[in-house]
Amino acid sequence: MPDKIPVTVLTGYLGAGKTTLLNRILTEQHGRRYAVIVNEFGEIGIDNDLVVGADEEVFEMNNGCICCTVRGDLIRIIEGLMKRRGKFDAIIVETTGLADPAPVAQTFFVDEDVAQRARLDAVVTVADAKWLSERLKDAPEAKNQIAFADVILLNKTDLVDAAGLEKVEAQIRAINPSATIHRTVNCNVPIGEVLDRKAFDLDRIMEVEPEFLEEGHHHHHDEEIDSFSFRAGEVNPDKFMPWISDLTQREGPNILRCKGIVAFPQEPRRFVFQGVHMILDGDLSREWRPDEKRESRVVFIGRDLNEKAIREGFLACAA
Repeated sequence: MPDKIPVTVLTGYLGAGKTTLLNRILTEQHGRRYAVIVNEFGEIGIDNDLVVGADEEVFEMNNGCICCTVRGDLIRIIEGLMKRRGKFDAIIVETTGLADPAPVAQTFFVDEDVAQRARLDAVVTVADAKWLSERLKDAPEAKNQIAFADVILLNKTDLVDAAGLEKVEAQIRAINPSATIHRTVNCNVPIGEVLDRKAFDLDRIMEVEPEFLEEGHHHHHDEEIDSFSFRAGEVNPDKFMPWISDLTQREGPNILRCKGIVAFPQEPRRFVFQGVHMILDGDLSREWRPDEKRESRVVFIGRDLNEKAIREGFLACAA
């Protein structure tokens, strides 16, 4: 819906450069106005003092981590912002470096009032090129931030040689094969590459992720996070809907992201869905084009998922 306010969730591990990116967004001459919600972990928030030129549009939540105790605060602030529509064009939520972005993303699907008035535009993750490899070993949050990202800024690339950059980028790709990666120094990236990406636009999920269209696309990752995709022809909605619903309820904690475009028999429109853990959102979108193959494609990114069982369950839904 075009009248929904776009929301960008800005995440990344401690010290990766989130505030640098935020300041860049707020100071560049792009003609757009942003409301910023900053979540600093701890009693005393200092992020607000580091964010320049934001004036009254910075809202601090420093009574806990945005991904757990303050989801209610996030909802209240966004609802408050909606009463001031017209004073800003979009909202940026900067999470603490220790946040899991999933519950933040879920807010925009779970809370009805928020879902009606705001749309999640993209999860943007800033990663420290020098230290990401270490963080992926000892910080599950860093791994989740990479896994959930739609756009990744591999920042501080001036501190790493070419071989090191290739290695860390391969690690990122192993966790998240579909995110767009930008190599940056001081988060210097065209703002259009970060904001208004429509990466969470249900109808564009597959179009912005061409890698997922490859046959037998499958990535083996480190022991924990895996991603795989399957395709079939048309599927029976009476089988598919209960299957995907049951799967996300049962395996929800292990499913970081799932998404897909599905063809139902005698239905001229594509069914598009995406999920974050147990939260599933889907609807009929645009019509299939005459030049398009009516096939169903689904993607899963998660931990300890039984690929064989999921594939068999999906294929059993075939029309």
